[in-house]
Amino acid sequence: MEGIQLKVENNNNISIIKVGGYIDTTTSSELEHHLTKLLERGSFNIVIDLGNVDYVSSAGWGIFISEIKGIREKGGDLKLVGMIPEVYEVFELLEFHYILKAFETLEDAVKDFERSGAFSRSSAATVETPAEQAPRRQQQPEPSQGNETSPAVGATARSLEEKVRQIVKVMPEAGTIQLARKLNTPEFGNEKVGWFGLRRVLKRLGLDSKQKRFAYARQSRPR
Repeated sequence: MEGIQLKVENNNNISIIKVGGYIDTTTSSELEHHLTKLLERGSFNIVIDLGNVDYVSSAGWGIFISEIKGIREKGGDLKLVGMIPEVYEVFELLEFHYILKAFETLEDAVKDFERSGAFSRSSAATVETPAEQAPRRQQQPEPSQGNETSPAVGATARSLEEKVRQIVKVMPEAGTIQLARKLNTPEFGNEKVGWFGLRRVLKRLGLDSKQKRFAYARQSRPR
């Protein structure tokens, strides 16, 4: 169908739908068809890769929201990955991040399925023999002593968090994209932070919604 490109792949018992183009009222039916086919086959662990999607309309979001309850009732889940900032901004604005899990990369989504026991680690495709495990163990760094985070890393993290707080105090209305752009200015040392990285910082600070940011800005004003 013009305007959308779809490809279905499988990773053990995880089905991955890679989408390109845009998802609106004219193209969403094609995506819905592919998703329905997977569910009819009993595939309930699904990743929608939106890395090459420029736009998602309410019709597109509606497909994911309408199916998620039934998928979870079957013991599965539907996760979104790779959204560009403009698409994620709408996703966040509509507060769908409270309903659907979103990840920066496909690998992160697959790992989340692994943590939830989505596919057996005893399958022949994933089990390693001791001989195979040995070289990999040798490559792993020795565990650090004391604090897990080195002073340098900790200092960088605190500096970034302080910059975010400073911006929020004067720009509480700013969305994630605006915050990232402000950080990447000389005033803040041209700090470059990825979209999901900044979301993690905001969540850690308790500033992951505009309502919270406005409340923080009000509390920070001199009395």
